[in-house]
Amino acid sequence: MKLSGRKINQQIVAPYVFLGPYFILYAIFGVFPVFFALFLGFQKWSGMGINTMQFVGLKNFIFLLTEDIYFWKTLGNTGWLLIFGSLAQHIFAIPLASLLNNKLIRGRELYKTAYFLPFITSAVSIAIIYSYVFNTNYGFLNQMLKFLGVYKLFGIEKIMWLDDKALIKPVIAVVLNWRYIGWNTVIYLAGLQAIPDDYYEAAKIDGANSIQMLLRITIPLLLPIIFLAVTMSVIGGWQLFDEPYNLTGGYQLMGRADNAGFTSAFYIMWLLQRAGRLGKGSAITWYLFFIIIAMTAINRLIVNRFQGEDESSKLK
Repeated sequence: MKLSGRKINQQIVAPYVFLGPYFILYAIFGVFPVFFALFLGFQKWSGMGINTMQFVGLKNFIFLLTEDIYFWKTLGNTGWLLIFGSLAQHIFAIPLASLLNNKLIRGRELYKTAYFLPFITSAVSIAIIYSYVFNTNYGFLNQMLKFLGVYKLFGIEKIMWLDDKALIKPVIAVVLNWRYIGWNTVIYLAGLQAIPDDYYEAAKIDGANSIQMLLRITIPLLLPIIFLAVTMSVIGGWQLFDEPYNLTGGYQLMGRADNAGFTSAFYIMWLLQRAGRLGKGSAITWYLFFIIIAMTAINRLIVNRFQGEDESSKLK
């Protein structure tokens, strides 16, 4: 039975009708803001009325690189937290995932849930809890150290966790690791469970030990997952805002002592919402975009090199 031209046209058009709302919303809330941010990067605008917008060319981008004291400061803070608060998670997540992948361990589902709970907890709630934990005067950690006699042992009265510029970034890094290690653990666990047990059984027959199986089987087959997890950490690390903002007291304190908790995303939001400098804030977003692209490319090259070395070792 032949279909009429009208029915054929309906079959062709129908998918686009159903997908149309998604693409329209994506264009409005996804594509448009990207290009509008690029447009704003070349403007001087406080956000109050389109008529006040003034084209300044590359001045915003040049000013950030040459004169802005906060730009390089926030880049340094964000880079430090990226290394010790985002990338360091993988050092702990892979062993935890391997441990949870062991079928001899009882209650694995309970452990997986416990590790994952911090990730789905509200960032504001986490910040409030940890602000009490690290509070200088009545925080849980200082009270515990005082009770254990640590202060008397070292001759100090208290530790200013969120007021000492040397301690602010480590405190934020601790919170980040606590919150996201479980997320990365679940990702790596999914990758480990996708590796066939036949590989390990064959390796045991050949006399391979645990270290050899880790280096020759687990890590090479886990490289695509490592690339994904590290890339997500890089993206999230350069967009870090919630934890520094809530732990250091918001826009008024700007990261507290020596702006130690002032990250790039925090600075962008301060420029957009408090300083009324949308052009400079938009310019920073594009610098971060290119930094993320560069680090992702480096990550890809490293993974490709390890995969290439693994393939060449198999051929020998």
